[in-house]
Amino acid sequence: MTSFLRRMGFALLAVLGLLLLSFALPIEVWRTGELPAPSLRLIEGGPSVAIPHRVWIDTDAACGQGRTTDPDDCFAILLLARSPDVTIVGISTVHGNAPLAVTDSVTRALTAELAAGGRSAPPVFRGSALPLDRENGGSAPAHAALRSAAAEGPLAVLALGPLSNVASALRGRPDLLGNVVRLVAVMGRRRGHLFHPGEGSGKGILFGHGPVFSDFNFDQDPAAAATVLEFELPVSLIPYEAAREVALNGADVDRLGRAGAASAWVAARARGWLDFWNEDVGRSGFYPFDLLAAAYVLEPGLFDCARVAAWIAPDDKLWALFSRRDALMIGLASERPVSPRAGGDLLYCPEVDPGTHRWLVQRFGASGSG
Repeated sequence: MTSFLRRMGFALLAVLGLLLLSFALPIEVWRTGELPAPSLRLIEGGPSVAIPHRVWIDTDAACGQGRTTDPDDCFAILLLARSPDVTIVGISTVHGNAPLAVTDSVTRALTAELAAGGRSAPPVFRGSALPLDRENGGSAPAHAALRSAAAEGPLAVLALGPLSNVASALRGRPDLLGNVVRLVAVMGRRRGHLFHPGEGSGKGILFGHGPVFSDFNFDQDPAAAATVLEFELPVSLIPYEAAREVALNGADVDRLGRAGAASAWVAARARGWLDFWNEDVGRSGFYPFDLLAAAYVLEPGLFDCARVAAWIAPDDKLWALFSRRDALMIGLASERPVSPRAGGDLLYCPEVDPGTHRWLVQRFGASGSG
């Protein structure tokens, strides 16, 4: 029996070794992270959506807490706080990039920098510390605050982390759903797609193909995402595909650092993340995931989007032999399985205008107190 187990162990190691070696081969999926999928009918700059001037931000900001902790939430908050086109009526904090105690503290520190620089600092409300199915019916100040904001009139909700707060606040309140004019969230992917920003650049781990990221915001609370899909809200997803078309490099971060006190605070906390992308990922700049979602709130016409089917179910085209975890997948109605955990129809925005980087730099580059 011991000899049999030893042989099985060697066989398993050999299979894993061959799998790792396959990353060195010129296989298209390893370079792009994308298995073939039916084409989506993207609409250039649309379709047109209504974004009310009242915006609620839900964030798991942990900017600068570690070298591998992204600063994108803080970039997103800063972009909207500097814009005269929207009013941030509130910010809720949520678990995700770090425990709630950290994300709440970081968010309050950023809004304090905004206030010290002379800008109006939106109120911050502490939200969910745990995924929806582990809350045991608990409530947080952010849930009541988001309900109050929705009751006061049309509202756009920008969800930069897991959807725990959004699900908890709006569950059982159909009277409020009509006032959530647009939910913009950072999650979702096509079947069989990987998120590996090295993308065959020849640098970084796994022969230039790693590290491999997850659909992080969804994975942190699949139950909340399923609940929100059932609300049938107008939803726009800004996925990894869109973010990888824009990169912020050291010169961009330097320029941000000269644009005011709060901007300098954010730029300083982006340095470790930039180093991680330079040294480990093998790229000269990082993809600003959450920042692109904030840009969508201000200028939806920068994005090419498609009306798609969305569903939550295991991805039968990706690592099916090793994992049966649920995923939030996007595709044609014909691709949707018969009995998904949850499903709906929404906008998926995987491409951005070539001028988006310039647009962002100009928005951040103006000197001022923000």
